[in-house]
Amino acid sequence: MPSATRKTRIGMIVPSSNTCLEPQSYRILGDRDDVTIHFTRIPVTRIALDDSSDKQFDSSVMRSAAELLATADVDVIAWNGTSGSWLGADHDRSLVSEIRDATGIPATTSTLAYMEAFKSFGTERIGLFTPYTEDVNQAIVASYERDGIKTVDHRFLGLSDNESFARVTDDEMRPGSLELAVSKPDALVYLCTNLYGANVAAEIEAGTGVPVLDSVAVTLWHCLKLAGSPLLAPRWGRLLADAF
Repeated sequence: MPSATRKTRIGMIVPSSNTCLEPQSYRILGDRDDVTIHFTRIPVTRIALDDSSDKQFDSSVMRSAAELLATADVDVIAWNGTSGSWLGADHDRSLVSEIRDATGIPATTSTLAYMEAFKSFGTERIGLFTPYTEDVNQAIVASYERDGIKTVDHRFLGLSDNESFARVTDDEMRPGSLELAVSKPDALVYLCTNLYGANVAAEIEAGTGVPVLDSVAVTLWHCLKLAGSPLLAPRWGRLLADAF
């Protein structure tokens, strides 16, 4: 007979060309055996401000992916992508409503996870680091402004091929990170779930005193929170730690 008890199950919808968030999510969990993560992919290959890029994030595609995850009896479903950061948080709020209506399962997105983190930690001023192009960054800045989050400074790497984001090295992230920390924002935000920002979170926090919020870690944090599970270890961002 199967056991009546089981581990917490997190379902994640993943951009198809993302090679970071799956291994990084498990790396962040470490040796924990109370949580399992289950993934399904949707076609996403580039990030830009045009119709062909935006269509990758159509709600019908997301809903179908969520319905597949629901068959695994997951406890929460996340769209683990940051498209709502430039499409607008309301886009993701509508998406989450559709997923909940279709599956009956609590849901979130990377963008809404950030909004919850900002609210929980009193974050109002951020330094923004992305691998994206300048126009995408500007759209993110404007979108965040509408939700009451001021970007005091930002850096971008000028990339649009989603697969390439995961090949950004720690050394390529450090200079911009240190520059952003000079303005002493409430938090430094690494915005992209295909960027290994969590790898340098503890180092940047220790060297600058500025808290770090990484997209992969923030999304996992919110999923754990929604599922009622213990949160994260401090090395992935001290604000997200269970002991905070």
